[in-house]
Amino acid sequence: MAETEPAVKSKPRPIMRISLFLVSHSLLFSVVCCTAGIVALLILPLLAKNTYISENALMPGSASPMLSNDDASDGYRFYNRIMDLDAKTTIAGNEIPELIAEHIKELDGEVNYHKFLPISNKFHPLHFFLGPDAGIIQENFTCSSYGINTVGIIRAPHGDGKEAIVLVTPYNSTKITTGEALSLGIAYSVFSLLSRVTWLAKDIIWLASDSKHGEYAAVSAWLRDYNTLSFGDLKLHDEMCSPNISNGFRRGGTMAAALVIKVADKSMEFEKDNLKIYAEASNGQMPNLDLINIVNYLAVHGQGLQVRVEKIWSLLDSWLLKSLGKILELVGTVAKTVNPQWKFGIPVADYVEGSATLASSLYNQALGVPTGPHGAFRDYQVDAITMEISPKFYSSQRALFLLRVGRLIEGVVRSVNNLLEKFHQSFFLYLMTSPSRFASVGVYMIAFALLVAPLPLVATSLFSDASNSKPEKDEISSKSLPTFTSWKWLSAAKTVLFVHLWSATVTLLPYFISQIPNSTPSFNFLSWIELSLASFLFMYAIPGSFSSSSTTQPQRNEWVLLKSVTITAAFIGLCLMSVINFATAEIGALLLVPMCLTVLPLRLDFKEKPTRASVRGACNVLLVFLGFPPIIFLLVKGALDGFSSIGFGDFWNWAESLWAWNSATYIYMCMVHLPCWVLCIRTLLHRC
Repeated sequence: MAETEPAVKSKPRPIMRISLFLVSHSLLFSVVCCTAGIVALLILPLLAKNTYISENALMPGSASPMLSNDDASDGYRFYNRIMDLDAKTTIAGNEIPELIAEHIKELDGEVNYHKFLPISNKFHPLHFFLGPDAGIIQENFTCSSYGINTVGIIRAPHGDGKEAIVLVTPYNSTKITTGEALSLGIAYSVFSLLSRVTWLAKDIIWLASDSKHGEYAAVSAWLRDYNTLSFGDLKLHDEMCSPNISNGFRRGGTMAAALVIKVADKSMEFEKDNLKIYAEASNGQMPNLDLINIVNYLAVHGQGLQVRVEKIWSLLDSWLLKSLGKILELVGTVAKTVNPQWKFGIPVADYVEGSATLASSLYNQALGVPTGPHGAFRDYQVDAITMEISPKFYSSQRALFLLRVGRLIEGVVRSVNNLLEKFHQSFFLYLMTSPSRFASVGVYMIAFALLVAPLPLVATSLFSDASNSKPEKDEISSKSLPTFTSWKWLSAAKTVLFVHLWSATVTLLPYFISQIPNSTPSFNFLSWIELSLASFLFMYAIPGSFSSSSTTQPQRNEWVLLKSVTITAAFIGLCLMSVINFATAEIGALLLVPMCLTVLPLRLDFKEKPTRASVRGACNVLLVFLGFPPIIFLLVKGALDGFSSIGFGDFWNWAESLWAWNSATYIYMCMVHLPCWVLCIRTLLHRC
């Protein structure tokens, strides 16, 4: 008989060979990826591109402005009437809405009033999942508690009533300021023009929102009723309050875009009128970039305004950014001498200013709190921005100011009016480095991908090392009691699970603390810490909640498995957060990844050379200390505003603002970052 040929062992696939190679060299891979991720984040201003109009139908500036001096004069007279009314009358809250409604009716526009109640910002454990009316105050209100929005609508002569453009002008009905009156005058002059034009294809809605309960609350209340009430619901509240005000609710079409118009105090920092654009909405949502582009284009090239976006001013004097800028400028100069087509250099001043603007954009998106009343529109998938104009003029030049800003608003309305569909061509995920430069998601996601890429590889490497390690002779059990090495991770997974359950308790504690009457932020923060520690000690006392080493047979690889599962939990949490708020995930990865990757038991360091052990142990302790959320907050606040302004209850106020705005950053901080930080401390203090 022929001998049986030995079976040929198949080679692993290339993807498997690459994976095994990366896992076996996970330390080098982690160092390279983390370094590259930080570098990629620092050179984002260098990689930013100039903005451009993606949608050809917008055609900004293609038509000559139609707003005349007469329209601006009408707006100025309307402004004077409001100021006279404010000076001569004890404002009860109804006079200005009635004046606005009177002028809208004179333009043959439809008008109605919208009454709303303030919204409570108290913490509720299910506030993140309830509807938009969850926080409305339903009890203990009086007639003066109502805010009154005035809504005017112009029906498009060549439209089908299915789309609308919204103009919003917030004002305080009890004490109106000069800037708020000017914004009303601007909106009236534009509204007056649009009531006569024949090219209008979309309805125009002018919302004069009563901001005595907050600018955002007024706009949000109107949007909630606009999108939820049926056309037959005309009586919103009891007529016993303000009987002269009708409650008939009118609607236009689906909102294509919204512009919030605000006039700030007189500008003394700039040589000409200044326009500041606010775009960030809740949980990092941004309007379509084309909306910002047309405003910037028309303001700069059409009306000669100086456009700017928010920046962190303290970073403009940073010696680190200036040093990096000089290095990048030198590299760009050298590269240009080698090949004139390599144009990636950037001046130092542009790099520093771009970094300050990018840091502000990243922080505002990560915070998850809207930067203006435009954020309420983004919750309904409507593109909106807030335009804050800071004028530099004397009293005699107010009519000219109304003319320039009115023509800017007219140009934006005309561009949006040209659209046949919603904004969709340009970017929705981006970071601004200047009003005319941006970094798209395809660029800034590289830094996040590089930072989190080592996590699954290091977790796999640690698990493999723990599973393949051989026990010592005194740890070998009898043959009748076999051990399953592949199940060792269950004990570590149980510890991670209990810590995350504890973090859910910490997340809900402010709900009970906020019920304490007349409590200060410092007391609330201290109570939060004490209750969190008490709940942690209670959970630690539960038998089997934490994997603990036996004194007779210590599991030497227990901390390795714990670190592996901790890194896996951090990776999953960061990836999930990147879907909700990419900016939060980006900053979270920058803080969490180095701490999770480098942490080691201090006792393990003491067994090695003293110098190396002390340096590595000190670095681990420092990273864990800096990873505590209140410490991060205090360091950032001190660096931006000065350490003299820091108070003990500041962190509570900051956390309170997060849950009041339903920011997912609060959930990430309590249920992803905090448990990983606790598990890193557990690894650091492990008895190996």
